[in-house]
Amino acid sequence: MVEAKYDVKREFRSLYAPSARDFSVVDVPPMQALAIDGHGDPNTAPAYAQAVQALYSVAYALKFLSKRELGRDLVVAPLEGLWRADDPTSFVSRDKSAWSWTMLVVQPEWLDGSHLAVARARALEKAPAELRDAIERLELRRLHEGRCVQILHLGSYDDEGPTLAKLHDVFMPEHGLTFAGDHHEIYLSDARRTPPEKLRTVLRQPVRPA
Repeated sequence: MVEAKYDVKREFRSLYAPSARDFSVVDVPPMQALAIDGHGDPNTAPAYAQAVQALYSVAYALKFLSKRELGRDLVVAPLEGLWRADDPTSFVSRDKSAWSWTMLVVQPEWLDGSHLAVARARALEKAPAELRDAIERLELRRLHEGRCVQILHLGSYDDEGPTLAKLHDVFMPEHGLTFAGDHHEIYLSDARRTPPEKLRTVLRQPVRPA
């Protein structure tokens, strides 16, 4: 019997397939992810595009390494982003120039730093010069968000403002909750191939009692 590919979306369905109708409270377990940091408008900052390309070049190198050398295949996880700003209202107003970010691709627990070193070296062999710095800066990080509120957003990224305003100004205060970590987005759609009105994005906010 062939072992099924590991797919984080299937393993943690409640975290990757929330309702779009209302907010849900979830407990997110510790997870590891390939990560890279940056700052600036993701639509215009060259560093953002380079970071995403670097993430996927190494994520696929890890997938091939895992399948061929460890005998464990996996589905490359969707792109995720942790977003932060000095003023949280910049997410509602969509002032993207004020945002700092950490872009992520979640990895299975059986992969570690030694596997990353091999995958990074293989990716660097094929990488154009402009991606080499970003590939070098990639690292595996342990994330532990714990209690979170999330919802599935349907539509353009620029239309997230009203949903985030409802989360920050209505749902969280009504439930006695406050911020306990970075705003988190999980991109379930490929923005290069999906019309903006059909994009599916998980909006997640770590919380704690106010």
